[in-house]
Amino acid sequence: MTAKIRALIIDDEPLAREGILTLLNDISEIEVVAECGDGVQAISEIRLKRPDLIFLDIQMPGVNGFDVLRTLDPNEIPVTIFVTAFDQYALDAFNANALDYVLKPIDPGRFHLAVRRAIGHIKQREGDSISKQITEILSGMQSNGKLTQRIAVKSGGRIYFVKVPDIDWIGAAGDYVCLHVKKEEHLIRETMNTLEKKLDRTKFVRIHRSTIVNIERIKELHPMFHGEFKVRMLDESELVLSRSYREQFEKVINKPL
Repeated sequence: MTAKIRALIIDDEPLAREGILTLLNDISEIEVVAECGDGVQAISEIRLKRPDLIFLDIQMPGVNGFDVLRTLDPNEIPVTIFVTAFDQYALDAFNANALDYVLKPIDPGRFHLAVRRAIGHIKQREGDSISKQITEILSGMQSNGKLTQRIAVKSGGRIYFVKVPDIDWIGAAGDYVCLHVKKEEHLIRETMNTLEKKLDRTKFVRIHRSTIVNIERIKELHPMFHGEFKVRMLDESELVLSRSYREQFEKVINKPL
């Protein structure tokens, strides 16, 4: 492969685009054919320029990175390196073994590793396979931004994934929420209200302003005073179903208490 790899940089932050462009100056195989500051422009430029590789920011106003890919036909999707400041739910949408991503602030070593992997895919003519993987990942995401089956957790400089069905319950912890999973606890920076909107409400229900439970992980209920219930989970945790959330809980379990 003698022709240069044509790349497109997509980020709403000019300094971020400049930083990526600077890092690419050291990689002779790549030619940057355009920079885009928003998702709408990105869709147009991808269709016009047909790049081999794109550096795609996830969090952009209006049309975000995933919206860009959803809009494109599968055969229009280039090899993609996601660029993100660690959006908890964006990272859940792809597997590092299938695609690649770079966290902001960008580490040059990690960036160059991601680029080398992308170049390898392109040189081996695996672009169609990568586009298929991206399409499959996007089809697994709900269009309204709710979670799929995994939540990404960042700890000790690494990122790993928690399967949503394995979560017993979720508790508020200041500016964080704590995922209780099989006797383990995983802290993520998120609010209860935002997380609740991203969960399957047929399986996860709020029982208190600071507690969300997986109804499949409930062991038993015990009535308390003033219309409240003690909720005992399979992990033996004891929680409280407050009166203000009782009606919502009854609708989910389809049974009056």
